[in-house]
Amino acid sequence: MILDEHKILFLLVGGVLILLVASPFLSRILVLPRTEFFSELWLLGPNHMAEDYPFNITSGSEYSVFLGIGNRLGYAAYYKVLVKFRSQNQSAPDSFNRTPSSLQALYEIRTFVADEEVWEIPLAFSFNHLYNESRLQVDVNSLTLNQIELENLDYIISWDSARSVFFGNLFFELWIYNASSNSFHYHERFVDLKFNMTSHALT
Repeated sequence: MILDEHKILFLLVGGVLILLVASPFLSRILVLPRTEFFSELWLLGPNHMAEDYPFNITSGSEYSVFLGIGNRLGYAAYYKVLVKFRSQNQSAPDSFNRTPSSLQALYEIRTFVADEEVWEIPLAFSFNHLYNESRLQVDVNSLTLNQIELENLDYIISWDSARSVFFGNLFFELWIYNASSNSFHYHERFVDLKFNMTSHALT
C-alpha cells in the first residue's frame, strides 16, 4: 500500500517536472486563443526612445520624433492619423468621454497595418512663430511637417500663467476605417507633444 502511494507521488512529481521543462517548447508550438484586441499609438523621441521629447521650441528650428501604430485587432486595419495643433484654450481630445478634438486637422496620414504588425514613421517638424511683445503673445504662422509647409495657421498663443510659458500642443489622433459605415471613426487614442514656445522670445 505504501509502495503504491510512493509510486503515485513519484509519477505526479515527475509529471510536474516534465511540464516545467517542456513549457518553453510547448509555448512555441501551441497557439493559445487571444483574449484582448486593441490598437496602439505611440511617440518616441529623436533617439527612438521614450525620452528627450522636444519641449523648448525656437522658431525655424527643426525637431524630430517617431510616430508608431501597432495592430492587435485580429485583422488588417486601415488607419488615419489626424495632426492637430492647439493653444491652452482650444479643444483637446477628451480621454474620459472618448471624443476627439473639434479642431480642424492640419494634416493627415493614412496607412494599412496587418494584424500583429507595427508601422512607424519619422516626423521632422518646425514652427514659424513670432513673439509679439506689445500684446504679450506668440503668433504661430506656419508648421512644416516632413518638408510639407502648412501655412496661414494664424494661431495666437497667450501667456499661460499656470505653466509660465506660451503653451503649444501638437497632437495626433488615431482614427480607424469602418467598412459598415464606409467612413473613419475616432479610435479613442491620441498622443501629444507639449511645447514651451517662449524660447524665441527670450533669445
